[in-house]
Amino acid sequence: MVVVVVVVTMRIDGMDLWVVNMPYRSAFVSSFEVRRGTTRTVIRLRTDDGLVGWGETMHGDPVAALIRKLFDTYRGRSPYQVEALAGELAMVPFFYGYLGYAALAALEMACFDLMAKAAGQPLYNLIGGLVRAAVPVTYVLTPPEEATAAEASRRIAEEAVTMTAEHGYPALKLKGSADPDRDLSYLEAIRDRLPDVALRVDPNGRWPLARTIEVAARIEALRLQYLEDPCWDLGAMAQVRSRVRVPLSTNMCVVRFEDVVPAVQLGAVDIVLGDVFKWGGIAPTKRLAGICATTGWGMNLHSGGELGLSTAAHLHVAAATPQISYPIDTVYYLFGDDILAEPLTIDGGCMRVPDGTGLGVEPDPAKLDRYAKLHDADGDLML
Repeated sequence: MVVVVVVVTMRIDGMDLWVVNMPYRSAFVSSFEVRRGTTRTVIRLRTDDGLVGWGETMHGDPVAALIRKLFDTYRGRSPYQVEALAGELAMVPFFYGYLGYAALAALEMACFDLMAKAAGQPLYNLIGGLVRAAVPVTYVLTPPEEATAAEASRRIAEEAVTMTAEHGYPALKLKGSADPDRDLSYLEAIRDRLPDVALRVDPNGRWPLARTIEVAARIEALRLQYLEDPCWDLGAMAQVRSRVRVPLSTNMCVVRFEDVVPAVQLGAVDIVLGDVFKWGGIAPTKRLAGICATTGWGMNLHSGGELGLSTAAHLHVAAATPQISYPIDTVYYLFGDDILAEPLTIDGGCMRVPDGTGLGVEPDPAKLDRYAKLHDADGDLML
């Protein structure tokens, strides 16, 4: 007797999309902009058997337009085909750069949500299993918009003390400027008050190389956990690493798999900050973790202003990836609201990994509509 087994898999047959603006409670100041909120693109994939999978990614209208175009490749396909689909769309980042990675990440994230829901499992069980149930997070300090240098130092140090003492954040990160002397004065004020806290600074590549080397002794005296992207490009980073005895991290110089070999050859970095939405998805971020394990690099996760859906995705990745051994970046605490029906919480400097099926979180339709209208009124808030 011949037994024929027919496997019926769900097929993607529809998509809904929102572009939303979410205001911050206070301004987020970096070396290149002052941001008062974030713009994110949210998608819902629908299948022929009634399941829905959610995705969220960086940026607004340009990414949304690209996702609508890419959906033609996903329509009628099984969400289990993430690798085949990624292969078919491999040239998208070549032509669209960061926006291409972001668009692919939204679609892949929704597919993973569908797969985990169909299996009746939390997402972390599909990508390696739980290695930590609570993920430590980093509090990011940004300079006051209008204050003297002395006043800014005092206020930043006070904020650092409050966030560690009252809220339990295990690591602090200062968003730097183009002036290393000013940034170092802020860090010295923090270190004076908090001699043992894990401390980082991120000038987004704006420190001049020569001046960075000149102030090496001040940098080393701060005992930073790591120095993130002090200068632009791998060559400059390699020079800093050879002259300043502090671990160097990056989310600007190693942002594609093509950057890995040059970074190793130059000896440019010690720690790479992955990002589901900058690397093109959950699967590529897990591959990056394997590379970090092979090279001996440390690994962390960068934040690009994630709302609840993409924060949940980062929590699942961090929970199922042993190589992510530092408190991850997030600015979730800056939001006064979220698109989720039940917003995530930060408790004792950690975020619990959602343990429901799929991503374990669901948006509130009324909130999606409210913040989509805010985007309609104000347009994209991102550069």
